[in-house]
Amino acid sequence: MKVCLLNDSFPPVIDGVANVVTNYAHILTEKHGAEVLVGTPEYPGSDYDSYPFQVVPYKSFDTTKIVKGYRAGNPLEMRSATKMIDFRPDIIHSHCPVSSNVLARLIRNETGAPVVFTYHTKFDVDIARAVKDKFLQQESIKALVGTISACDEVWCVSEGAGENLKSLGFEGEYRVVSNGVDFERGRASEEKVAEDTREYDLPENVPVFLFVGRMMAYKGIPQILDSLKILSEQGTDFRMVFIGKGADLDNFKEKAKEYGIDDKTFFIGAIYDREVLRAWNTRADLFVFPSTYDTNGIVVREAAACGLASALIRNSCAAEGITDDRNGFIIDETAESLAELMTRVSRDLSHARDVGQHAMDEIYISWDDSVRDAYDRYGEILEDVKSGKMEIRRKTMTDHMLDVTADVIHYTEKIIDLQKKTFIDLPMRAFEGMRENALDMVDTIIEAQERRNEEMRGLTDNAEKSMMEMYERQENFTETFRQSIKDVIDDARKGLV
Repeated sequence: MKVCLLNDSFPPVIDGVANVVTNYAHILTEKHGAEVLVGTPEYPGSDYDSYPFQVVPYKSFDTTKIVKGYRAGNPLEMRSATKMIDFRPDIIHSHCPVSSNVLARLIRNETGAPVVFTYHTKFDVDIARAVKDKFLQQESIKALVGTISACDEVWCVSEGAGENLKSLGFEGEYRVVSNGVDFERGRASEEKVAEDTREYDLPENVPVFLFVGRMMAYKGIPQILDSLKILSEQGTDFRMVFIGKGADLDNFKEKAKEYGIDDKTFFIGAIYDREVLRAWNTRADLFVFPSTYDTNGIVVREAAACGLASALIRNSCAAEGITDDRNGFIIDETAESLAELMTRVSRDLSHARDVGQHAMDEIYISWDDSVRDAYDRYGEILEDVKSGKMEIRRKTMTDHMLDVTADVIHYTEKIIDLQKKTFIDLPMRAFEGMRENALDMVDTIIEAQERRNEEMRGLTDNAEKSMMEMYERQENFTETFRQSIKDVIDDARKGLV
């Protein structure tokens, strides 16, 4: 099977979805014999040639001031799109509804391969953080739901993620396909734990609480710090370890100092060595994850792989499959509720370890199992398409732009192919140059549109007027685009005659 995986983040960017795509690509290649291509926005200076599968980076522009650490991809960058189309995938799996979904639909239009989309993140929360204007928030959400609805099958990483997608206006069906973890089941050795944690003051029989993830307020970290303040005031000794980095890290350090708990609270940054992370999960007595933002909580399963139980918010996505006091702990979304649980754990560490063992036995899922389920479903989709049970989605109005872009690829390739078949005595490099010129022209037009889009970001005084102007510019751009392509094709045909 030939599988094209698309996501707007991939190493060197490290986040939950980048981790998902990396594991999919490795396991599909190594365990299932699939031929895999990953398409992702390019990050300057990155090495994409060291993977056992093909990675096609496409042009991107710097948006790190808007969304810290991330670049936005240009999905209509033709040279890269051509490579992905020429790969001729059997199935396309997109993991982000922005650039990746546009590119997925472009590839589908040219190859007929079905598009699977996985909904990993509550994008309404991300949009609300990035866009303050309510009208633009609503229009952005509509656009995302529209591009998700254009896919042939939608997967969600949990029931909660699916319900969140429905609440945004998605009216289709979805399938829950859980993510796995790349930890094998089992605890790190005592020697490994001692080696990797020796720099920190961690007395025996003093409870160690652990958080792993981005240092952002929406992860519930303020609630953790407030609960630790309560423990400190009531005289309960503890150690708290935060692993990760993020925009709010300095604020959290200041808050810990303000609360007088900075001597018991360690912010140790991001850890990329998986075995060191396993050692910390083994050393801790309770994994604390009071996030209502996360749709799946891979870190909860990673903790479970090491026999570590988690404290989770009632009715959150991360708490799906958790039975309170059996394979995890369920709390209310308050500092008092978390502090009460931490106090109980502090008084009975052996019980917390028993709950952790049940977590290892009952909620752990490996990436091998998760990707095997996905691979089996790929096969079912392809059989349904072949038998006529599943129809590939009909084109929407937004696909017209994709059609024009696809025409560039089709006709320039056709010209080169015609030259080969009719033995026209012209240097092949002339036709290759024609093709490259056409693609350069497309890039130039797209870059001009990007500049226009940048200008549009400054029009915040009147949101509705700004949107109308953007639509008008988009129509003008599309017409210019079509005429430019027509001119290139006409010149090419005249050259052949």
